[in-house]
Amino acid sequence: MMDRHAANKNVINPKALLKKETAGISRFNNALAVKITKGVGSMWSAYLFVILSLMSLPAILATISSGFKQDFPKWLIATSMITLIAWISQNFLQLVLLPIIMVGQNVIQGQQDAKAETDHRTLTYLANLQEEQMLELKNQGEILNYLKKKL
Repeated sequence: MMDRHAANKNVINPKALLKKETAGISRFNNALAVKITKGVGSMWSAYLFVILSLMSLPAILATISSGFKQDFPKWLIATSMITLIAWISQNFLQLVLLPIIMVGQNVIQGQQDAKAETDHRTLTYLANLQEEQMLELKNQGEILNYLKKKL
């Protein structure tokens, strides 16, 4: 008979499955990537990106129709503003932010995988324990029936 209060090898904290200890720069990189991933995955970032993309709209409209040129401030339709917005959206967001988000997603996925593995092991242990208990109850029932017949 096993001790019910002893730790079971199948019931583990998910952190124990993430044995691959990260140290120094790797831990910092992972933490920063997760923080940036969560930040970029927020509605506030979406609002910011909408504003950024709408900032180039006046320049596009002014290019399509010269009648719009007087409707917008010159700095907003200037080539330098269009170039800056294009650099931010094409270079920075795509070339810098995308790899960071991928690293953050990999770290988060590793944590979720460890949690799923722990849950699986725990549920398997509990199912086996329940089967043992049911067998024990069945045996006790048979013993009680045998004793009733004897009495």
